[in-house]
Amino acid sequence: MTKAWGADAAVDDVSFTVHAGQLAALLGPSGCGKSTTLRLIAGLETVTRGTIHIDNRDVTGLSPASRRVSMVFQSYALFPHLSVAENIVFGLKVRKVPQAERAERLAKAADILGLEKLLERKPSQLSGGQQQRVALGRAIVAETPVCLMDEPLSNLDAQLRVEMRREIRSLQQRLGITMIYVTHDQLEAMTMADQVILMNAGRVEQQGPPADLYERPETIFTARFVGTPPMNVLSHSVLPGLGDAVLASTPQGRNLEGLALGIRAEAARLVDTGVPAQVEAVEYLGADTLVDTRIGSEPFIVRLPGRHAAKPGERVSVAWEPAAAHWFDAASGRRIG
Repeated sequence: MTKAWGADAAVDDVSFTVHAGQLAALLGPSGCGKSTTLRLIAGLETVTRGTIHIDNRDVTGLSPASRRVSMVFQSYALFPHLSVAENIVFGLKVRKVPQAERAERLAKAADILGLEKLLERKPSQLSGGQQQRVALGRAIVAETPVCLMDEPLSNLDAQLRVEMRREIRSLQQRLGITMIYVTHDQLEAMTMADQVILMNAGRVEQQGPPADLYERPETIFTARFVGTPPMNVLSHSVLPGLGDAVLASTPQGRNLEGLALGIRAEAARLVDTGVPAQVEAVEYLGADTLVDTRIGSEPFIVRLPGRHAAKPGERVSVAWEPAAAHWFDAASGRRIG
C-alpha cells in the first residue's frame, strides 16, 4: 500500500503479512511511516494505492468500525470525566451491546488486567501503568481478532515499560490476539515480537523474526538500527590498515574501495596483537563494559564481560573472528554474500 500527500509518499509501496495469533512490531525511527501504516490498517487514513486484507476480507474501503480491529493509542485516549468502568465499556455502549453482555465483558477484562478495585476511579486518580491497563481493557472488551498499538509505552518510565511489555506480550499470547505494535524502541520489538517489520523513509527495510534482523542484517541501516550498541561499521577508508588476517574474510573478487565492514560489539575483543585502536571512553554497565575506541578516524565499540580497566587515551589492539564479519556494498548499503 502507498499513502501520499501530494508528491510526497509517507508510506511507499509497503507490503507485509501478519499471521493469525502473531505479534508483529512495526519498528523504525521517527517519521519513517510506521504510525501512518497503522492508521491505514485501522481505517483512520485512506490508502492512495493498494489494498488491505484482514482475515481474507478486503477492508480497504470499509470504515474503522467495520474492520473488526481495536486500537490502543500513545495517549491512551481516556475520557477524564468517566470512571474506569465507563471508559472500558464506552465503545460497547456506542455499538449498543446489551447491558448484561457489557457487564460480563467488563468483569472478564478487569479480572485479566487486575483492575477490579479501580473500576470506580477516574483516570486522574490512576498511575501511568494503571491508565495503560484501562486502555488495554477497552481493546480486550471489543473482542476483535486484531489489536493495533501505537507506541503504547512511550509515556511510562523505564522500569514500568519493562513490566508492561511483558504483560502485553503475555496477554496477547493468552488471548490469541493478532497484534501489530508500533515502536521506535528496538528493545521492545526484539523482546516482544514474532515478526519485526523495520521501516525506513516510508519503505520496508527488512522484515522477519527478530533474530534474523540481528544476526543477518540485509542493509547497513538494519545493522545500525537493530542492536545495542549499534553494529560497528567501518568504511573502505580504514579497511586497508586492518591487516591480512582480518581481511581474509573479504568477499571474493570485491575491491576494498567499494566495501564496508560490520562487526557487532560483542564479537570484538581486546588482544595483545591486532588492529590498532585508541580508547575514547569506557562505560561500565555492571554485567559488562563498553570500551569506545577509534580505529583510524572511525568509532568502534568493544563489549567486554564484567569490569575492564581500559582508560581513555590508551592504545589497544582489537580483533574478531572472520566469521563475525558482515560485508556490505558501500554504495547501496546492502549486504554482500
